[in-house]
Amino acid sequence: MKKRTLSILSIALAISATAQPLDRSIRPKPGPAPEIKLGKTESFTLPNGLKVFVVENHKLPTISASIQLDIQPALQGDMTGYRDMMSELLLSGTKTRSNDKLNQEIDFIGATINASDEGLSAKGMKKYQSELFALMADIAINADIKQTELDKIKTRAISGLEAEENEPDAMLKKVSAAINFGNQHPYGEMTTKESIKKITLAKVKQYYSTYFRPNVAYMAVVGDITLAEAKPLIERYFGAWQKAVVPTAKYSNPTAPATRRVIFVPRDGAVQSVISLTYPTDLKPGTPDVLKTRVANSILGGGSNGRLFLNLREKHGWTYGSYSSISPDILKATFEAYAKGRNVVTDSSVNEIIAEMNHLRTEKVGKEELQNHLVNMSGAFAIGLESPSTVAQYAINIERYKMPKDYYQNYLKNLAAVSSDDVQAAAQKYIDPDHANIVVVGNKDIAASLARFASNGKVEYFDTYGRPIKEEAKAAAPTNLTANDVIKKYVAAIGGEAVVSNIKDIKTISNGSVQGIALTITEMKKSPDKLKFTMEGMGMVLQKKVFDGTKGYQEAQGKRIDMDADDLADAKESADIQADLHPEKFGKNTVLKGIEKVNGSDAYVLEEEKGKDKTKQYYDVKTGFLVKSVQTSEQGSVGQEYSDYKEVPNSGGYKIPYSIKIAAGPQNIALQVQSVEVNKNIPDNEFQ
Repeated sequence: MKKRTLSILSIALAISATAQPLDRSIRPKPGPAPEIKLGKTESFTLPNGLKVFVVENHKLPTISASIQLDIQPALQGDMTGYRDMMSELLLSGTKTRSNDKLNQEIDFIGATINASDEGLSAKGMKKYQSELFALMADIAINADIKQTELDKIKTRAISGLEAEENEPDAMLKKVSAAINFGNQHPYGEMTTKESIKKITLAKVKQYYSTYFRPNVAYMAVVGDITLAEAKPLIERYFGAWQKAVVPTAKYSNPTAPATRRVIFVPRDGAVQSVISLTYPTDLKPGTPDVLKTRVANSILGGGSNGRLFLNLREKHGWTYGSYSSISPDILKATFEAYAKGRNVVTDSSVNEIIAEMNHLRTEKVGKEELQNHLVNMSGAFAIGLESPSTVAQYAINIERYKMPKDYYQNYLKNLAAVSSDDVQAAAQKYIDPDHANIVVVGNKDIAASLARFASNGKVEYFDTYGRPIKEEAKAAAPTNLTANDVIKKYVAAIGGEAVVSNIKDIKTISNGSVQGIALTITEMKKSPDKLKFTMEGMGMVLQKKVFDGTKGYQEAQGKRIDMDADDLADAKESADIQADLHPEKFGKNTVLKGIEKVNGSDAYVLEEEKGKDKTKQYYDVKTGFLVKSVQTSEQGSVGQEYSDYKEVPNSGGYKIPYSIKIAAGPQNIALQVQSVEVNKNIPDNEFQ
């Protein structure tokens, strides 16, 4: 044993003596691109035209199936939104299974089935493969769309739109689509409350009967199943699916703007801006430019190693992340460079995004940077091949988009061949900041700083639904009018000083919802300075605030925290029913800033600053009512709109708003007052 050890050591020393020292400054040359071995895909076509692709994978006793419709449907027009509803409507029952029965059968076999306006997908255990195909086929062929279900979905859709109205990324997405594509292209159609209300059962049924046809469908079956098993099952359940002539609509051909535009979407009180440099372009799936453009985009902003991320986050610390994308599409591709940052760095962020886009166009990427991105992209592609669903999708892509049969086999070889010249050429063709729409959602106070980026030096204003709005200049308030005068007019509008003074206690109960959760909010106040606020939902207390005039506490998620000095001061003012009669009591320094439009009507703007916090209140010039308030702090902003002022029963003429819309960060809550009681002598123990 000892001799063997010495022998091995001698050999090692000999090799070490003759080996050349390792120079770690020399980067190893990349090896040849590995050969791609795609999983075996077998296919067949039913007499009705359904094209089926089967990929075996026996690692788990499960199967998945998906149906993709290759369609170009008619525009939705004034009923835009019904296609989004198909995902729920298709799963609401069939002609042979009620809604409950369908759900029971899906649950019984432990399956999941999803639907959309362009197909179906399902996943389940192999032992229930026959039942899974039966359910899937029943939905594809026999969906029974009812008015009652449509009405429910329309109500939820309107609620969902209201929730998105103040969510910055949702606003950015909608406006960008509207600006890039317009309403004569399916990618630019905008769902509104008005369009949802117009949707009819006949229109939804017409869409289903027209476009859910086998002769325009591709079906992928993946998992613990063979072609010999799959074919008779699919013939049995999908063979009766009747083919028909499916119309192909014609759309407009959107192009990038002739010159650079700045599109601004005002969001009251926003402390951050969401930024997108975007435009439509032509990049079809499977074409030679796709691979080169993906490499160019990876370098620009494809991830945390992209230049946008390294610049805006790592170098400047302006954002949590900045990215870009170029999405090939058979109809129309889209370029986007995205960032989110504080108000004060919005214009600087736009400037750096433009600079990085130009940098990629004008200077060739270095070999090391290029190689890093090629390696990362190769690894991501190889990992994707581990999924049989990916392999099946590749087979469908080749058939659907008429791509070369060896497109994916040669993917890594073609990727490795992308050069610096290719990247620059792709950037010059597809990455063009001089013909982009710069869309920004944020506080309108920063809009003017963005005008320099527009070719015409002007900022265009749009609402959250992508409709142009006229940005009206602030009007000066009458010189003989003060903030106190506006407050006095408001007090008179809600009943007058004597009526307000006579309110000793008040209890208000309101209902609303957020993210589909029904809420009940109860607020009690008792003069001079007692307050209790409770928000309930899902059968529990979600939030609570109690102030007894001296001390107080707040509760959220089961945790109780005593109020600090600042909280106590705010609670004391909030608890004072007559606070508007004596603003000097709270050291307020409110200034009348001018007149602005609120929902089309003139409103006096009163502004108050306390440290870094700012509060703006808007009072209707004609009625005197408070119609809007925006509170901004380092933590974010809270906006509220007030409407439907009505007299409180048995109050002697006291009026409050019965409708309140609250926008707090991404959340929107629409509250409706259900009941109000005044002077009922609320017991003091309610405020303990």
